Amino acid sequence: MEELLRASVRSEFSFVTETSRHLVDAGGKRFRPIVVLLSAQFADPHAAGVVPAAVAIELTHLSTLYHDDVMDEAPRRRGAASANARWTNTVAILTGDYLFARASDITADLGPDATRILARTIATLCEGQIRETVGPAAGQDPVAHYLRVVTEKTASLIATSGRLGAMLAGADPITVDTLASFGELFGVAFQLSDDIIDVASDPADSGKTPGTDLREGIPTLPVLYALQSDDRAANRLRDLITSDFAAGGGNPEEGVAEAIDLLRGHEGLARARRELVGWSSRARECLAPLPDNAAKAALQSLTDFVIDRTG
Repeated sequence: MEELLRASVRSEFSFVTETSRHLVDAGGKRFRPIVVLLSAQFADPHAAGVVPAAVAIELTHLSTLYHDDVMDEAPRRRGAASANARWTNTVAILTGDYLFARASDITADLGPDATRILARTIATLCEGQIRETVGPAAGQDPVAHYLRVVTEKTASLIATSGRLGAMLAGADPITVDTLASFGELFGVAFQLSDDIIDVASDPADSGKTPGTDLREGIPTLPVLYALQSDDRAANRLRDLITSDFAAGGGNPEEGVAEAIDLLRGHEGLARARRELVGWSSRARECLAPLPDNAAKAALQSLTDFVIDRTG
């Protein structure tokens, strides 16, 4: 998969190869391709379309990272300078578009069903990003809006990972649907764990700077749950957020640090953890009808991982 991934971003224009390989070479968990390959283990894992599907999924994911970094004005990604910081926003956007095109080119060889599934998934990813950018409608429950965004923006591609892996390996329709359902449920849990890590983790353990979502104005589940309260901590958190973390004339970074401290001691964070456990448990239960094998055990272990990684 890694060999084909690197070959797939090669261009006759060496600069395009350089920008496209920027995040490929930076590493990452390769989590979505792993779901493709594990899902294929429920039929013929050596089927010709399995590895190309894993590559197409990873290219799609990488393309969204290039675009995300432009929207977030992120200076770094995976421990290296982001593409927009190293080159320009225009280069980063066009590189992301190039990777979308390469993913589509690969799936075109896998048949119209695979092409259609990935195209619809990309549309869903875009809708989720737009939905997050616009925010909840007047009178809409912010938590329901948030979960819809997570389902579209994160879980949809993981669901497609399970679907394509099983489908292209020749699994029966029930198995294909089961693995797609697992991917969606697990995808929500995966994002919830990221949200909790953003608040609760020690950067020495997670490698991430706490409060990234707070700085970017993204209301994650621990924040939304905390803001549903009317206690002193919630009111102070509300003041900090509405003032861009400068409430009382303080330094914004000090405001973010205060907000993190408030969240770590608030019931909203504990409630978000319970929500994470619920989604993870449903993902695990979804796998029950599948035959017991090493791939099933691996997928089950992922449902434990998303909980364990939050500390």
